[in-house]
Amino acid sequence: MANTTKIEDKVERKKVKRAARKKAAPKAKRTTPRGSAKKRVKKLARGQSKR
Repeated sequence: MANTTKIEDKVERKKVKRAARKKAAPKAKRTTPRGSAKKRVKKLARGQSKR
């Protein structure tokens, strides 16, 4: 991504960023499914509420 911190005009900054994004090489496909490294939440006890 192009460094656009020096550009004050919002529209101009957007143009530069879009151009940089178009020029950049496409990202590789994911090797692992999304969220696979997330911590899993254990299911709580069902039935009568445990308050």
